Amino acid sequence: CMVITSVVAGALWGLVPAFFKAKFGTNETLFTLMMNYVATYLVAFFLLTWTPDGSSTLGRIEGVGMLPVLFGNPYVLIILVVALLTIAMYVYLNYTKQGYEISVVGESENTARYAGMNVGNIIMRTMFISGAISGIVGFIVASGANGTLYDGVAAGVGFTAITVAWLAQLNPFAMIG
Repeated sequence: CMVITSVVAGALWGLVPAFFKAKFGTNETLFTLMMNYVATYLVAFFLLTWTPDGSSTLGRIEGVGMLPVLFGNPYVLIILVVALLTIAMYVYLNYTKQGYEISVVGESENTARYAGMNVGNIIMRTMFISGAISGIVGFIVASGANGTLYDGVAAGVGFTAITVAWLAQLNPFAMIG
């Protein structure tokens, strides 16, 4: 239930900047960076509202809410999920029609339009998938790595991720290195 909710919430959250990019030509990087603050304050609001003591920390997630421990190490499953996501994204970006469309739109929206691609749909689909992956990562952080949820759980990861992706030249394997 937590995984599905995280994926759906992340995917829908990703559609917000995608809609504005597709319809109004806004800068999706700046839009999503600003949305990080909105998400942080939403988490803080819900934690302050719903936690019994009114704190900004959920407390330790135990039992069913935690990722299972494999081979006595809580990070083994996280590493496996990251490896599978990395391989899936590499294949998707390099060996599928949708991956090719993403690269063409990324290079030149005008060229993509000239080639008959629906740029708005490609942007929406790409951000939907990106948001879903971000939801998976958020789930892993809350239920695996940190074992709790608090208003600073992201701790500037979005800003760092942009730098890492840029330095890795958008290569999924180079990003995990």
